[in-house]
Amino acid sequence: MAPSSSRPLRHRPCPLLILAVSVSVLLTSLPISSTADGLPELGGGDGLYREILRDETVLRLKELGKISDGEGYLERTFLSPASIRATAVIISWMKDAGLTTWVDQMGNIHGRFEPTNSTKEALLIGSHMDTVVDAGMYDGSLGIICAISALKVLKVTGKLQRLTRPVEVIAFSDEEGVRFQTTFLGSAAVAGTLPESILQVSDKSGTTVQDVLKMNSFEATSTAISQAKYNPESVGSYVEVHLEQGPVLEALRYPLGVVKGIAGQTRLKVIVDGSQGHAGTVPMKLRRDPMVAAAELVVTLERLCKEPNKLLTYDEECSCFTEESLAGLVCTVGELNTWPSASNVIPGQVNFTVDIRAMDDQVRETIVTSFSRLVLQKCDDRLVDCKVEHKHSAAATHCDPELTSQLKRAARSTVSTMPGRTAAAAGETPVLMSGAGHDAMAMARLTKIGMLFVRCRGGISHSPEESVMDDDVWAAGLALFNFIDQNVVAVSEQELEAGQNAVAVS
Repeated sequence: MAPSSSRPLRHRPCPLLILAVSVSVLLTSLPISSTADGLPELGGGDGLYREILRDETVLRLKELGKISDGEGYLERTFLSPASIRATAVIISWMKDAGLTTWVDQMGNIHGRFEPTNSTKEALLIGSHMDTVVDAGMYDGSLGIICAISALKVLKVTGKLQRLTRPVEVIAFSDEEGVRFQTTFLGSAAVAGTLPESILQVSDKSGTTVQDVLKMNSFEATSTAISQAKYNPESVGSYVEVHLEQGPVLEALRYPLGVVKGIAGQTRLKVIVDGSQGHAGTVPMKLRRDPMVAAAELVVTLERLCKEPNKLLTYDEECSCFTEESLAGLVCTVGELNTWPSASNVIPGQVNFTVDIRAMDDQVRETIVTSFSRLVLQKCDDRLVDCKVEHKHSAAATHCDPELTSQLKRAARSTVSTMPGRTAAAAGETPVLMSGAGHDAMAMARLTKIGMLFVRCRGGISHSPEESVMDDDVWAAGLALFNFIDQNVVAVSEQELEAGQNAVAVS
């Protein structure tokens, strides 16, 4: 069951430095007018709240982007020292927005507002706080900070007290899967799909998930992790804001898009064992070289995913897939390791990762089966031993049509009011598929999901070149605020009266 708003902070991983920003100090420096309720309204009364949703949000993105385990680049993995420092900062921002906070047994940070006498299912809004190595500062962080900022606007305008259901922001501890090569540690725990065996999964140094949890003062037991699971009956929906990580919105000259579904993905690890030897004394014809075999397998994977119907056998649905079902199929080798990795030694072992994604689950599963078959066949031809390990698999996920429609309406109303919008941005809000995985995939096992994409420069992500314009950050926060306002905030008597008067005048 979702924790109550009074849950104590007894599961924090370590004493956290709280860097709270005073709302009263902030408000004294901003232009303030009054709403019909007599409550403060920011942004000169235009309802755009630029000081919080743009200026403060951008500053917070930059601040979080400096919290890193790497020197001169951004790296923040599951429960690393940098993630612990980031936890303290995120908690301070949640408190600044009027939220009750706690950290669960998988290191997820929660900030929740519970309306008085509310019994309705909660709206969860979230994204991830971890990063890849040499990351950009928007992936994951944008969704967390935009959500906190939207709720802060609700607080300063008095609308937080008028929520019709609980609203909770979650900063998930791990989505990228960099440290333990398995994604969604944080959101899968909340969704209740994290297996007990996860505790024994180890990183490159041999440190297990259980070890890392214990080092950060968590209980590190399957029972404790299960406490992070939410009761599906206590949750009504999950919404996530994320940069697009692709070039479509930029090409359409539109700042926001709604997501209709997320591609399924499979992660493999291929291990190739050969005969280690001296680079100068072993004849070419007598070698069992795993490096050459691995190179051939990488090229085979590329060809399989570029021209699948040419390599699939009849039993694997050769030539039976449509162009539509193959759309979005991508395969990547992102990491390759050799042992002993010396210039004058024929390697004894080579291993590499494989990432396969597709919108159509049958296509993805067929590619995985076909590649596994080709690995064994080509390794046999080269007299090396091969093994294919399945590290992660997630089915394609479809967003809830009603949530998608609500987010689309919120995005449309937001863009129509933003200053300096282009003619292209006056058109219909784009609806996209996501080729990247997101926490929403794990949360779909718990509740219905919706996603909002934000335009990024050149479609670049997982790179320090990742960039989102300040006004697009603003649009994302305002769209999320509008979504909550339109769907989760009770109409006041003044708003109801104003609406009735407008109808009477028309």
